[in-house]
This record gives sequence, structure tokens and C-alpha cells, in this order.
Amino acid sequence: MTLAAGAAHAGAMTAPLLLLRNADVHAPEALGHRHLLVGGGKVLWMGLEDPGLPAALGAEAIDLEGRRLVPGFIDGHVHVSGGGGEAGYATRVPAPLLSRYTTAGVTTVVGLLGTDDTTRGPAELLSHVYALREQGLGAWGYCGGCQVAPAALTGWVRGGLVFVEPLLGVGELAISDHRSSQPTLDELLRIAADAHVAGLMTGKAGIVHLHLGDGARGLDLVRRALDASELPPRVFQPTHVNRRKALFDEAIDLARRGCHVDITAFPVEEGEDAWPAHEALLRYLDSGAPPERVSISSDAGGCLPCFDAHGRVCGMDVGHSGALLETLDALLARGLPLERALPAFTSNVADLLRLPGKGRVAVGGDADLLVLAEDGRVHHLLAGGVPHVRDGAVVRRGMFER
Repeated sequence: MTLAAGAAHAGAMTAPLLLLRNADVHAPEALGHRHLLVGGGKVLWMGLEDPGLPAALGAEAIDLEGRRLVPGFIDGHVHVSGGGGEAGYATRVPAPLLSRYTTAGVTTVVGLLGTDDTTRGPAELLSHVYALREQGLGAWGYCGGCQVAPAALTGWVRGGLVFVEPLLGVGELAISDHRSSQPTLDELLRIAADAHVAGLMTGKAGIVHLHLGDGARGLDLVRRALDASELPPRVFQPTHVNRRKALFDEAIDLARRGCHVDITAFPVEEGEDAWPAHEALLRYLDSGAPPERVSISSDAGGCLPCFDAHGRVCGMDVGHSGALLETLDALLARGLPLERALPAFTSNVADLLRLPGKGRVAVGGDADLLVLAEDGRVHHLLAGGVPHVRDGAVVRRGMFER
């Protein structure tokens, strides 16, 4: 199966013909007032004038009444099979259900394993990726988890990425964290080289998605990897970079060297040595670092633990994709134009992960479309041209959702 074939949603063959009238389109660039024709899972046409389709085509017309229409969000860091487990088996987080994504504006997810890549493995991860595809979402995944050597169905990172279509790279490999397997420079370089070459062979992203902990070493290992090898900087994508303010400064410097950095939309308490996601993006954009090298993900389905000085869990929360909409609302409230905020949720992610047709509103692109209500919530959501949310109500649910 090709990468393009994997992009097709399960519901694309039955996607209705829809005429979306009077949209305020941000593609993510601001296009203004447009009408769109959607069918077969794609955006078929977009223009200024209402096309006046013949009744024989059977198109359903939906008047968006000037609401903002944007690309569906790509959540690039999701525990689709559930995360957690740092404080015993009872702390394993269940897998998020379909509507947890769609009501958050998410049309594409990238799944991964975390600390527990022992009781949860690559087969389980892939089964959830395929299940989300069957339910209409775009879904891909990473090979491995927090530990070295990464878990791979083929027993080999390069083989897993070459032969298993949904796998785009390696992740989330942990560094600067007491939960990691403390990878050495040589180990990181070997994994990154396998990911990069697999990407060359397949046209996939071929990246290493790096979990950053609170450790004082920060991004030193990545800097050393860049200095010691010929690997392109784009191969390394550190995430959770806003968890410490000094770490975030390091991440901005790496972005200037060519790495792509990922901000996590986790809760930040007053006075905490961390940046909330909206504040981090504003600071990143103000820094003059390349705006195309930053993204925001949710860590949905993963636990958000805090640890005491002895490495024991002293508190736990759970990530959710809804944090992306909350972050967008906070950015707009701070005065950031929508077209400047959106790439971190959409086109930047699609470009890094080499997902054709995703992350933009364009003729010929996938009809992954989010219509925002006046209060910032999801008014309509189409995934592969199939409505999942209409007028703020969920119309398509997962198999086990009531």
C-alpha cells in the first residue's frame, strides 16, 4: 500500500456531495469569502461565486453564514492506544474514543507509545491506528516508544518503517528523563540513521520524535548528534519543549539550526517553570526562528504525571486533544491573527510528516475541514468529506460510544 493510499479515509467512498456556502476560509492563509464543493473525500472546487449546481447532482447545500473554515487539526502526538502506567497497572490510560478527537477539531492523528512500551506494543498501536481509519480519521503512527531499542513489528527500525505503511518515523524516544533508557550518542545516531534512510527509501518523514524530560541535560544530546553526524537536522523533532523555560530557549536555537520543534498543550500552573502552549508559540514567533519549524500537539491519551525527588508519581492528569482548541482560543485572545496561528496546528505538521493533501484547504486536497463557531468551538467538522460534527452536535460516533 502506498502512502497516498493510506491517506484515504474509510468513509471517503460514501462521502456525500456537499456545497459549503459563505465560508470565511483560512487555508491557513486568509482567503476570505469562498464557496466550496466537497465530494469523494476531496475539495473539488472553491470559488467566489455560488456555482448554482443542477438539482440532478443531489448536492446538499450548507450555509456557513460567514463562519471561519480552516483545515482540520493534525494532532502529531497522541497515545491512540492509551498511555500512562507509571504508577501501576491501574494507571494505564484508556484509549481515547473517536468523538474526543472530532469535537476537538482533529481530523488526523499520529499515534505513539510512551513510557510503557512493554505491556503496550506496536501491534496494539497499529490496531488502534487502523481502527481510527475505519472510523473516518486520518491516522498514522511511530515505531517504538520511550526506550532503546524501539519496539518494531519487524524487529528492526528500518524494516518497520519500510514495510509497515502507517509508520512514519521513530518515537517518542525519551531523553533527559529518568524514565528513559538513557540512550548514548551512538545509540541515538544509529536509530536516527535508520529512520532517515527508511524515509529516503519510502518518501515518508523518517524522523525521530524525541520526548524531552525535565533533566538538566536538556537538548545537549541532539546538539551533539548534529555536530557528530551528517544527518539533516529535520530528522530530529523534540517535543514537550515548553516544559521548562530554559529548555524552550534551547529548542528555539535548534530550530534555527534546522530542527522542527513541537510544543505540548499541557496545563501549566501559575509560577511554574514552564510556558503554556499559547505563550510558547507567541515567544517562538517573536524570536524570529523559522515559523514553519514549530508545531503544537496535545499528548492526548497520555498521562501527565508529576514526580517527587525520588522519581515517584505524586500527581497525574490526562492529555486531551481539546487542549488544541483551547490553545488556539488563547492565541486569538492575545491578538495573534488566525492565519499566523493555524500553521502550527495544520500545515507545518503536514509538511514535516510528508502527508500529502493534509493541513491545507485546497482544491484537490483532502476534505478535512473544521468550521469554527463564534465561541471558538467546533460548529462543523468533516473528515475525508464525511460529517462528524454538524451544528455543534456529534453525528458520527465510534463503535463503542453511546
